[in-house]
Amino acid sequence: MKKKWLFAAAAVLSLSLAGCGSNSTKTATDKNTDQNTDQNKKVLVMGTSADFAPFEYIDPTKSNEIIGFDVDLAKAVTQKMGYQLKVQDMEFNSLIPAVQANKIDFSMAGITPNKKRAEVVDFTDSYYDTHDYLITKKDFNFKKLDDLKGKKIGAQVSSIEEDTAKAISGKVSGVSVETRDRVPELIQEVKLGRLDAIVLEDIVAENYVKQNKDLKYSKIEGVENQKKAAAFPKGSKLVKEYNKAVKELKDSGEIDKMKAKWFKVK
Repeated sequence: MKKKWLFAAAAVLSLSLAGCGSNSTKTATDKNTDQNTDQNKKVLVMGTSADFAPFEYIDPTKSNEIIGFDVDLAKAVTQKMGYQLKVQDMEFNSLIPAVQANKIDFSMAGITPNKKRAEVVDFTDSYYDTHDYLITKKDFNFKKLDDLKGKKIGAQVSSIEEDTAKAISGKVSGVSVETRDRVPELIQEVKLGRLDAIVLEDIVAENYVKQNKDLKYSKIEGVENQKKAAAFPKGSKLVKEYNKAVKELKDSGEIDKMKAKWFKVK
């Protein structure tokens, strides 16, 4: 009797392990297709980093849903392309490698195209421009770059803002650059005095300063505007479809409505 019981238990365990193994071999798109309510529509998985309000973020007072300008734009664009959208939160520095490895279908996260990134992914046409700001404590006297002499500057890892911070360190003596994975970590480091300043995009900086009364933002002169675009795998035919859909949304005024909704200090 005991042997029969052990045999049955082993069989159940074997079936359970087999089920786990089959699920783990699915791609990101496969997993999200299982949650698709419209079985006749294919799903595109968009990777993002939900710490970059108002482009993409989570408002925990309302829900755990990722919201923002990029999300609204991606939903409208993919709908025009004939797809449903699934949004996946990731670390910012994982996004380009994930696109490159086809773990996600594309990425939108306030990404600025540059030569290095364009070597491994294809970018769409730009859909928005931003400018880099410097966030410091309110009592920090910043009027020109030389005021940062000997200071520690922070930026999000693998971001264009990291490039800006490194460019500043090359111009001003004694400036050191540190990176963090998430923007809230950078904000906290400034508040605690472990970083003297951080580089962040304009509307994003304005929103974080609005929420942190002990901080301020300042414009960084001599830095070019940063264009925003979506990243797709190399050779993706979806880039052309994406650009066409964005143009239609621009021409119809829908993107202006999204900007009016999201690009304001709350």
